[in-house]
Amino acid sequence: MTEFLQFLRLLQRNKITLIVVPLITVIVCYFLVKKLPDSFESRGRIATGLVDKTDQVVTKAKDEQDSQIGRKFESLIQMMLLKRTLDQVSYRLILNDLKGVKDSTWREPVKELQDMSKGDKAKAIALITRKYKAREELFISIPYESYLSKIIEDMHYDAGSLREKLTIYRTGGSDYIDIQYEAENPDFTAYVINTLAQEFIVQNSSRVVDNNKKTIDFLQSFMQQKLGVLDERMNTLRNFKIQNRVLNLNEQAKSLYAQMADFETKREIAHKDIVAYGAAIRNIDNKFNPADRKYFESALTEINQSIVSSKLNLKSLNERYIQSNFDPKLKLSLDSLRGKLTEQISFAADKYAYNPMALKQDLVTQKMSMEISLELAKNSVESIQDELNRLNRKFDGLVPNEAKIQEYETSIDIASKEYIEALQRYNEASLEFSFPVYLRMIEKAIPGEVQASKKMVLVILSGIISLTFCVFVFFILFFLDKSIRYPMQLANATNKPVLGYLNALGKESNLSLSGMNASDGKSIRTYKNLVRSIRYELDNEIEDPKILSITSLSDGVGKTSFVIALAWAISKINKTVLIIDGNFGQPDISRLNPDAGLFETYIAKQNLPEAVSGQISILGNRGGDISLLELADEKQLSASIQVLKTRFDIILIETDSLAAMNKAKEWITYSDRLVAVFAAGHAISEEDQSKIQYLDNLGEKFSGWVLTNTEDIPEQAGKLGKPVEV
Repeated sequence: MTEFLQFLRLLQRNKITLIVVPLITVIVCYFLVKKLPDSFESRGRIATGLVDKTDQVVTKAKDEQDSQIGRKFESLIQMMLLKRTLDQVSYRLILNDLKGVKDSTWREPVKELQDMSKGDKAKAIALITRKYKAREELFISIPYESYLSKIIEDMHYDAGSLREKLTIYRTGGSDYIDIQYEAENPDFTAYVINTLAQEFIVQNSSRVVDNNKKTIDFLQSFMQQKLGVLDERMNTLRNFKIQNRVLNLNEQAKSLYAQMADFETKREIAHKDIVAYGAAIRNIDNKFNPADRKYFESALTEINQSIVSSKLNLKSLNERYIQSNFDPKLKLSLDSLRGKLTEQISFAADKYAYNPMALKQDLVTQKMSMEISLELAKNSVESIQDELNRLNRKFDGLVPNEAKIQEYETSIDIASKEYIEALQRYNEASLEFSFPVYLRMIEKAIPGEVQASKKMVLVILSGIISLTFCVFVFFILFFLDKSIRYPMQLANATNKPVLGYLNALGKESNLSLSGMNASDGKSIRTYKNLVRSIRYELDNEIEDPKILSITSLSDGVGKTSFVIALAWAISKINKTVLIIDGNFGQPDISRLNPDAGLFETYIAKQNLPEAVSGQISILGNRGGDISLLELADEKQLSASIQVLKTRFDIILIETDSLAAMNKAKEWITYSDRLVAVFAAGHAISEEDQSKIQYLDNLGEKFSGWVLTNTEDIPEQAGKLGKPVEV
């Protein structure tokens, strides 16, 4: 906030500049815009069909988002502003001037255009017409085309000049694009808008047709390519089936699975029969003693030949039956042969007596029947197993074919989907592009109306802009200015308190001891009040008597004036005051008071100056290249200064500046307190840092700063330190 107030004070100090510069700018701008011609503005409107789709025969099922529509509108607007599009308007305008078309020339021709002969105009018309039809720009690298381009620019027909006064925008969220153009002639504005709209609509329509044709051709080629891939893969599958004699692999596999399951079932039944018949025969054998079995077997040996033959025939027929996949015709023959074998067994049983002593004829018959069935079951197992092995080998031969066919069918499925998708996109594009929606101008531009004068606005803007520029310049100067003008700046820069400040006085001000009481100007009164404030701060630091040295970082900062004014202020509170001019290099106090005694004489003769309450005594010096310790030794100086201290309440010593560090230090050694004077408007340089560090090392002995030559600071009093940062 402090810096802002300082900046406002800077503006206040330069208020004359802030008033004069904008005023001059406004006056100059007024005379410049006074002769400006009136301005006319026309407007035309183009319908795009991007939002309003009522004119479309085929529309997309899904509506586009606002952001997508907005991007399309922006693209159309930027295309209208392209140099290529505006060049077409430029060609039409210059051709009108070259041909002298009635009611289509609105500007005075430039000198080059006036100086053209009929032959030159015919040549220019031929070239520009060719460029117009080919939609080409004029090449600057070709001299003659560069010459024509320069004429177009001088006539302000070029793309840059047209674009400056051209405004193209979408009307809200509607389907329309508005074109506005401003110029000095109402008919000219309408002609530019209508020509631009016409050229852009033709260009956009041509671009849409070309893009649609390219899209259709590409999709058709892409669809044919996918169809060729599908046909090729289907032919590959067909050839593979022919070469490997595959009719219907799934049906064949199902048939083989069914046969294998049937044979496995019959094999299990045969195994069960073998176990059952074997167990039954063993049970019957257990019921016969060895003698009975021997008799029985010997009796059957002679009559068994026909039965054995029938068994062999039955076995052979059973194998054929199994291999034929249980053909019903063979089943009849098998049943017939089995019945014949049963009759032979019954005949054998009737013909031969088993044992008159035993009644086991039925068991023998059952055993013989079971043995035949057992042999048939064993034979069936072998035949069934052979057939199962054959079916497994046949099934194993189908597996590679199945994998290959699945591979072919998968590739065919993919190719079919790609073809269908390509066909669908081709059909959609063909249907959509068969009914394209072109841009159309629904509202042509008419001669524009005169616009409200902008001259006053330009004049006001010139004043505002010049004022803003001045403020900006002053801000830059303020930002770059490192000089110290306010007490707070000095306190922050040195990290030491500021006892007060003194306002700047004019050269006519009299600050001698006699003039302090006689002067009564406003600046002198302010100066006196500020000195009194500093007197208060210094008077309360330590009790009297005390020796106070006044120094500075450099010469010419108002140190002498401050010493005289401070002595005057202290004398007003009825204290005895002694001023010692310790500045041998610039003894300004001695020059102002030539009748005063000399400090060198006092050291040599010890003639004490008179001390009167409320009065000021002065000890001057002869000046020259000399320092305090060169007048006497330290012991004598210390004794002499102590004598003065006992005689006066306050001793004020003006020392050399800290630029002569050793001379100032000698006086500071004999002082109780030190005050440094800093002139407003000066900056603390790198060379001053060592001097400030010396003051820091003095500790409490250094009372603080006094800022002189200040301006535009409201009168205030009090000691100011660096603010504590939270």
